[in-house]
Amino acid sequence: MKLVLASNNAKKLGELDAILAPLGWELVPQGQLGVAEADEPHCTFVENALAKARHASRMTGLPALADDSGLCVDAFGGAPGVYSARFAGDPRSDARNNRKLLAELGDSCQRSARFVAVIVFVRHADDPQPIIAEGEWAGEILREERGSDGFGYDPLFYVRELDRTAAELEASEKNRRSHRGQALARLVERLQNRR
Repeated sequence: MKLVLASNNAKKLGELDAILAPLGWELVPQGQLGVAEADEPHCTFVENALAKARHASRMTGLPALADDSGLCVDAFGGAPGVYSARFAGDPRSDARNNRKLLAELGDSCQRSARFVAVIVFVRHADDPQPIIAEGEWAGEILREERGSDGFGYDPLFYVRELDRTAAELEASEKNRRSHRGQALARLVERLQNRR
């Protein structure tokens, strides 16, 4: 089954493709099909993911998969949330976002956080029954980066039970445990039950 991925993020494509490819699904990034990124004007992950999926499907005529994900830091009341990728402004930069996060947290002892992902699948642009799946991964923000794998806030996101950051995990382990991996597993289960 060919799906358009409503993203041009190569690392995100790699994570999703590793899970979906064994099921016979081919993910095609929207950029390869000449589709520009959709606006993300909403304040929730689910609304943004749904808008992106509908946009990609409308522009290509294919079923679409979209996710919206981000880091929710308790000390910031859940921010940066849907603004995680643009936390330090444009142009988007993981390094600048991480520096800003550390600067704003400062010496705070309240460092609990969670990654949140919402993945939406639509059969067509006007699908009245999109499949929506969520995942959440709890951790805390370190005072300095550790690890070189992953992307975004991964080098700062410490998982106590593993005694490692998300950037220190093998890709296969991260895919099993991460917010995106959890959401995708739920999505796949719901898709299989729909058949």
